[in-house]
Amino acid sequence: MFVTNASRGLPRHRSRYPAERYTRWALRALTALLVLATLWLVVAFHLRGQWMFSLLFLVLGASLAIVFGKRQLMSHRYIFPALAGMGVFVIFPLVYTIGISFSNYSSSNLLSEERVRAQLLGQTYQAEGQAFDFQLVRDGDRTRLYLDAKGAGDREGVRQLVSQPLAQAVEGQPLAVEPTQAAPSGEALGIREVIAQRDRLQRLTLVTPEGTELKMAGLRSFAPMLPRFEANPDGSLTDLRDGTTLTPDQETGFFVTEDGERLTPGWPVAVGLDNYTKIFTDPDIRGPFLQIFVWTFVFAGLTVVFTLAVGFVLATLLQWDQLKGKALYRTLLILPYAVPAFISILIFKGMFNQNHGEINLILENLFGISPTWFTDPAMARSMLLIVNTWLGYPYMLLLCMGLIQSIPRDLYEASAVDGGGSLTNMLRITLPLILKPLTPLLIAAFAFNFNNFVLIALLTGGKPDILGASTPAGTTDLLVSYTYRIAFQDAGQQFGLAAAIATLIFLLVVGLSWLNLRLSKVKV
Repeated sequence: MFVTNASRGLPRHRSRYPAERYTRWALRALTALLVLATLWLVVAFHLRGQWMFSLLFLVLGASLAIVFGKRQLMSHRYIFPALAGMGVFVIFPLVYTIGISFSNYSSSNLLSEERVRAQLLGQTYQAEGQAFDFQLVRDGDRTRLYLDAKGAGDREGVRQLVSQPLAQAVEGQPLAVEPTQAAPSGEALGIREVIAQRDRLQRLTLVTPEGTELKMAGLRSFAPMLPRFEANPDGSLTDLRDGTTLTPDQETGFFVTEDGERLTPGWPVAVGLDNYTKIFTDPDIRGPFLQIFVWTFVFAGLTVVFTLAVGFVLATLLQWDQLKGKALYRTLLILPYAVPAFISILIFKGMFNQNHGEINLILENLFGISPTWFTDPAMARSMLLIVNTWLGYPYMLLLCMGLIQSIPRDLYEASAVDGGGSLTNMLRITLPLILKPLTPLLIAAFAFNFNNFVLIALLTGGKPDILGASTPAGTTDLLVSYTYRIAFQDAGQQFGLAAAIATLIFLLVVGLSWLNLRLSKVKV
């Protein structure tokens, strides 16, 4: 007689409980490991002084523990990875950039104040008149240093010193040198061997019988290297060479002398709205910024107009009933869309070459002109529009082809009865009917070209430069490439100023996105 779970009053699905329990425990173990990993990152970034990253992973770990630890929040577990990724890769960089825009963060104000202080206290200087010329001598399997003070200026009490074998040197401990009257015994190594062992010699510290420590001061000399700065109880530093006092200036982020001279490097400090006001009040920045700002809108707007015009006309021609081989023409016209943009840009860069490019060769043979595409601002901007129109028209062609096919054919038949021609149909029927649904896509295309960094970087690099600008700025720069050049190219690397401009770009793109969403809700 068989006894079933039902006859015992037990649920039939009890046999599945162990598997479910194991799965639940595995999920809990995985969650615990992820939480511990994020806590480790919190501690690691905190010890390095990166409090913003430490706070980021603290929030991430706490939210992970809460969402996966409470059964009431089970439905949120599926969307948590997407929200966490958006927080780490979108929201946090945005907040971090906005935070930098309120500071003087730059290549000269890069380290923390503690690291700047430690770097200055680690600097040394060579005591004058106490250098020793040296020879690196190999005697069998032993290599020694022979120091000779005669090269320092024939002082009284001149002597020679010889070191213990370099093989006895211990990392972090000085190597003793002793007086000697004997000439170096062994083979004196040449400059090439000295250069080969330079890293080893630079890490070496020699100590004389009087306790003076010597460090390598050149490829042929050792000298006493004395600390340059000394820390004072009030936080200032004293320059031991001349007794000058340097005090930390929390407004500029530098140690400054009594005469106001700044000592680099410095540390980032909050400057409020200085970066934003500098954009509009500093003539050397305001002029190039406004010029680039206007050109960015003109470039994005004209690109949308030109690509739409070319794509719309070609799409209309491809709907012509008498046209044979439409499939072939569609394939050829869409082909530029399939080629990676950077390849097309580099090809056009060679074709527009002012001396050997194919375009100038054709223009010179036909019309006797040879435009300076890369040195004249107007020609450089025209070249950008031509290339970008070539890259962008296939997208507009595809959009227009799809929308034209949705237009009822009855409208064209009625127009034919009234005597309307092809041009009338295109301008009075086709264009008005597709323009409304195209508007959100045109705004999206405008926003894309507003930040078209790849085209500028590969084709012109922003050049020709704007004369008189205090920041790297070019006549073909867009706001995004202008920001990149301020942050990462040329001298200065003004990250705070670049972050301020990037914040303004973000606000403009947000406005365009909001307008796009508003227009997308319009019923067509």
